[in-house]
Amino acid sequence: MADELKTTIRSILAAMKAPDGGGDVVSRNIVSDIFVADGKAFFSLSVPAKDAELFEPFRRDAERHIEKLDGVGKAMIALTAEKTAGEPAARPAPVEARAPTTPQAGAERRATKPGIPNVERIVAVASGKGGVGKSTTAVNFALGLRDLGLRVGILDADIYGPSIPRLLDLKDKKPQSAGGRLLMPLEAYGLKAMSIGLLVSEETAMVWRGPMVVSALNQMMREVEWGHLDMLVVDMPPGTGDAQLTMAQQVPLAGAVIVSTPQDLSLIDARRGISMFRKTDVPILGIVENMSYFIAPDTGARYDIFGHGGAEVEAAAQDVPFLGAVPLDMHIRVRSDEGVPIVQAEPDGPHATIYRDMAARALAGLELGKHASEAPSIVFE
Repeated sequence: MADELKTTIRSILAAMKAPDGGGDVVSRNIVSDIFVADGKAFFSLSVPAKDAELFEPFRRDAERHIEKLDGVGKAMIALTAEKTAGEPAARPAPVEARAPTTPQAGAERRATKPGIPNVERIVAVASGKGGVGKSTTAVNFALGLRDLGLRVGILDADIYGPSIPRLLDLKDKKPQSAGGRLLMPLEAYGLKAMSIGLLVSEETAMVWRGPMVVSALNQMMREVEWGHLDMLVVDMPPGTGDAQLTMAQQVPLAGAVIVSTPQDLSLIDARRGISMFRKTDVPILGIVENMSYFIAPDTGARYDIFGHGGAEVEAAAQDVPFLGAVPLDMHIRVRSDEGVPIVQAEPDGPHATIYRDMAARALAGLELGKHASEAPSIVFE
């Protein structure tokens, strides 16, 4: 079935008139390998950078035609701008080259980035490396914001390793289309959620290059009917690669929360994440120390398995808030595996209190930053 769909899709593309007046996009090898899974079709069109805007209506038309096929519920096509010989590469400046910025200048630059309709603020939860519990933190942080009375959504930006569907017990559910172009986010525990893991099965490996990842992220942000949200929490992929840089440079992030364990190796990577966000004018709302300590359930003895207090010390060194320490606890792990996060499962427990306090501190930092950026300047004449 998948092979038949791929052949049909190529036939549709071959019959479409290319906007640059050249031959069809299939015979010109503009079309990448077509990936079909769970009723979704993904591929990219490689065009010269100067023709990217010209091909955008073609891309949208192709998506509409392909989505009419039986067996295809959603088409996601990326435009990959390839440079031709002698043409300068169209790519963003390295973040290391950015000049220092004032809070007011950073706020002005964030204001020029296109936002998401009806979404008041976007906050990234990030880590410099994987395995530090970032996704678990992001979900419980979002639920903490919900408990503070906010309307909250969560976007799983980790294309290669999406975790949100399992953490919110949504892995067997699929989003529906709204009006043919927008997707409706799924809802769980009062959160609106979207993830590539809701569009393909857990076993599907997303073997994509950077442009496809960036295109998928943009579509999950801007082609989803989020409704009115006070906050969209973005569970970022680990590291400082294409996806992270795209989010930091193209989306008006109100702030970033950095998750780290206490050990030095994790803190080194956390510093890289802080540096990236600072150089792209994204305020750091604070650092979370995850897996901070372990309390043995039988004896009550405390063990600092990964060390203790390193993230708090690093926060002081970086002059950013320390949002709190989350213990390494079996209850958090079990509830996460069950798809009922600890803030939802045990709302009166000590761990839920930690996450709510964390959310309250981050929200206070957002409000403080907002008022600081709105402060009038004093001019002496």
